[in-house]
Amino acid sequence: MSVEMVQMVAGLLLGLAIALFHRRIADYMLQQERALDYLFRARGVRLPPPPSESTTRNIYFVLGIVIALLQAGRLLLLLRGM
Repeated sequence: MSVEMVQMVAGLLLGLAIALFHRRIADYMLQQERALDYLFRARGVRLPPPPSESTTRNIYFVLGIVIALLQAGRLLLLLRGM
């Protein structure tokens, strides 16, 4: 197996892992965003509020699916060119 194919398979697995664990990832990232938002607001810096829980979860799910589809397409093109 070539290095390029291993990278594409790893990217495909990464995209599927993000889609599979999107709730945990989104909840953790939202918790971090809220902590940063609190720190900035305590110092007088006004930023837009963090997105809602469902919005964050949807963003990470779509991100995982898009990564997986792109990597699957690249892998398919690589295999057809062989």
